[in-house]
Amino acid sequence: MKTYTKLIFSIVNFHLLVACCIVPVVNCYAQDSIIAKVKNTFSGSLIIDNQTVMVPVKRTFEFTIQHRFGTINNGYSDLYGIFAPANIRLGLNYTPVTNVQLGLGLTKELMQWDGNIKIAIFRQAVRGGFPVSITYYGDIAISTLPKAGNFVNNLDRISYFNQLIIARKVTDRLSVQVSPSLSYFNNVEGYLSSEGTIKPKMNNYHFAIAFMGRYKVTSGMNVIVDYDQPLTQHPTNNPHPNISFGIELVTTTHTFQIFIGNYQSIIPQENNFYNQNDYTKGQFCIGFNITRKWYDFLSKK
Repeated sequence: MKTYTKLIFSIVNFHLLVACCIVPVVNCYAQDSIIAKVKNTFSGSLIIDNQTVMVPVKRTFEFTIQHRFGTINNGYSDLYGIFAPANIRLGLNYTPVTNVQLGLGLTKELMQWDGNIKIAIFRQAVRGGFPVSITYYGDIAISTLPKAGNFVNNLDRISYFNQLIIARKVTDRLSVQVSPSLSYFNNVEGYLSSEGTIKPKMNNYHFAIAFMGRYKVTSGMNVIVDYDQPLTQHPTNNPHPNISFGIELVTTTHTFQIFIGNYQSIIPQENNFYNQNDYTKGQFCIGFNITRKWYDFLSKK
């Protein structure tokens, strides 16, 4: 019973901390609402493996499919990873109030459930105002496989991710973004040292930074790129950087991205913390994201 109490306490504390951020955000928008804001910095909420600065309009419901095939370096034997074991996430997002999106997802890897929140703090002004858009994104994930990992109690199954997303729409065609992040795992593997003591293989925390860009080729097609750089140095098993690039096809209600990169996990803290695919060795994965939007969902109209 004590284990479940700690688990609930951890989750509640996380969401209370995030909720405290919402009040200053609402006040900020109330004071700055008369300044015209830049629209459509990106076409959707995702850009390959990362969140964009965008938060959909109020009462928007999203269904997202994120899929990653195996690595391509086995060649024809598994059809360049397409027939290899794949990873997939199904996600649901809803924007209940202006500038705040809530989400829930389930990922095949470790059968991880994740809850997430996204808060638009500032939006780039057309002129005479804030020069960039800033959004906070956070999630909490829990593995639900009964025997996966070296978990002693349920609190060990939890991981967290916090990211500050800073973006600028440079021109009508070009948008860029930088996103520093902090990942945290309640439990990491250890090893028995020569002195007979148990030492962790990795730190519980991990800092990283991501750089993204979108170039609009036509009204319905974009070129997208993403680079993720680890910053924290661990005792062992340091993760490799990720480089991804692809094509994005856009309609009013659908966004489809197909790309190649060396991340195979989907939950961001798993990618940042544990990625061992090395792009210098050709360990890339083909992936795609599909997002379907419904506007004015649950509207009284």
